[in-house]
Amino acid sequence: MAKSFKSLRGQLLLDNGKLRGSFFHRSVILVCQHDAEGALGLVLNRATGNKVGEAVVTKMPESLKQMSLFLGGPVQPQVLSFLHSDSYLPDANVLPNLSLGHSIDDLVEAGDNYSPGRQLKVFAGYAGWSPGQLDRELKMDTWLTHPASLDLVFHSQPHELWKLILSDKGWKYRLIAEAPEDLSWN
Repeated sequence: MAKSFKSLRGQLLLDNGKLRGSFFHRSVILVCQHDAEGALGLVLNRATGNKVGEAVVTKMPESLKQMSLFLGGPVQPQVLSFLHSDSYLPDANVLPNLSLGHSIDDLVEAGDNYSPGRQLKVFAGYAGWSPGQLDRELKMDTWLTHPASLDLVFHSQPHELWKLILSDKGWKYRLIAEAPEDLSWN
């Protein structure tokens, strides 16, 4: 009997301490798309140190230009993606009230529209997996999964996100979270 496909869209992937030396070391990735064709995710906790306005040359609101730009992953770092949340998004495509977009025009429109519940996060690049690759990596115990939420996606201290989530998962994962960046420091 064939195993049915289980999409991880809307879940977080966390380095479980085995990705030292790779791009994904201590990363938290939101899986935005996952189907039989592969998967696409965005690293939530890797700020580039640049502002959106430094990377995108187009007319946009100043508030959008001043937002931090995140490195969504190692694939196509010149490609722009953004996560957009509002109190009511009927066509949300990642989580309830959270959508993934790729169009500069849509980003500018989202930045222009004022809403007290609106949140935006902009990314250069993405993480991608070919068909079946993510499932194989999960079987090899490369990733931990965790339910995503708007609070985690738009966490005010994204650099602390990996440690925060792991610490909440219990003592075994707290040990991983508290390990020094360089094990020789131990």
